[in-house]
Amino acid sequence: MLNLYSAQIESISLHRVGNKSKNETAFLSAEPFTLNDEMAGLLKEYFFKPFREKEENYFQFSHEVDLEFNEVFNAVTEIFKNPSKVHASSKKITQHLFEQSNHPHIKSGEVFVAHFSDMVVDNQKIDAVGIFKSELKHDFLQFREKEQNLDIFIRQGINTNKLDKGCIVFNINQEEGYKVLSVDSNRYDAKYWLEDFLGVAPLADENFYTKNYLKFCQNFAKDVVLPAEDKQQEVLFMNRAVNHFAKNDAFEETSFLNEVMENPELIPEFKHYKVEKGPKYSIEDVSNFDISNKAVSDSRKKIKNVINLDTNIQIKMDFINPESAQKFVEKGWDEERQMYYYLVYFNKEQKS
Repeated sequence: MLNLYSAQIESISLHRVGNKSKNETAFLSAEPFTLNDEMAGLLKEYFFKPFREKEENYFQFSHEVDLEFNEVFNAVTEIFKNPSKVHASSKKITQHLFEQSNHPHIKSGEVFVAHFSDMVVDNQKIDAVGIFKSELKHDFLQFREKEQNLDIFIRQGINTNKLDKGCIVFNINQEEGYKVLSVDSNRYDAKYWLEDFLGVAPLADENFYTKNYLKFCQNFAKDVVLPAEDKQQEVLFMNRAVNHFAKNDAFEETSFLNEVMENPELIPEFKHYKVEKGPKYSIEDVSNFDISNKAVSDSRKKIKNVINLDTNIQIKMDFINPESAQKFVEKGWDEERQMYYYLVYFNKEQKS
């Protein structure tokens, strides 16, 4: 679990990168930026807001040859070992970013490199390094009194409510490549930020496996359960799957299948589907892992428990206990109308 509220900015450096393919240059500040309390508060909100709103999908630095060849990893490690070298390391980071800024679509922008203290990750207080880039400029109006009139000017600047690109590197698990969070609001150049610049890969932790396994189950429900049975059974399968994850601390696949798969004939189908589709979710060889409660909660919000009928009627099956769906909703066939129907039981209508 991540807590950013107690974090403090120990130092910050500000630079600018252009686009190499357009013969633009990089501007590296000679000295760190001097913060006052008002600016520190504004920048913390600007940097941290997207991370509070986003799922905690962690990455780690990697390299096809060896981790020691990852330039951002090395620069960040220098900062953690000797915080007095933040500004020198920030120049290396910015220069590396500039070297990757050679595609015509990549926008120029300001680069912030900050060293933070008092970050809280998994109830552990640590320091961290943030790398943030502003790209999109917005028009804003400025007013000034001129003699007897109020004059208006058009200026350009960044919107502090929307960070374009950013990452936070937490001083945890150095030998594995640290724990890294990343955001990118402008997805047209995602490869440039995550792969070319940062050189990160998804961190295969409990959050990663929980989220990916539930995504895999969701697609199994759509591709196999729905055609074999019906929409109601697809919804019920996912309800049972999520509830199994919610009430257990650890996942064991055999136990999961025995509890969740009401139709035993679908168990071989599940295993075959995992061989075929598992690599897409990086779970092909995974059958045991610790469960992340936060990932379960995030996944539950995204699962649509709605049956859409061709008569423009929707049935939302929002059950914490999936047995309730079978108790209160019945499906049948009307011979006279030659149509399917759902019979719904209830005590009283809820006020909206």
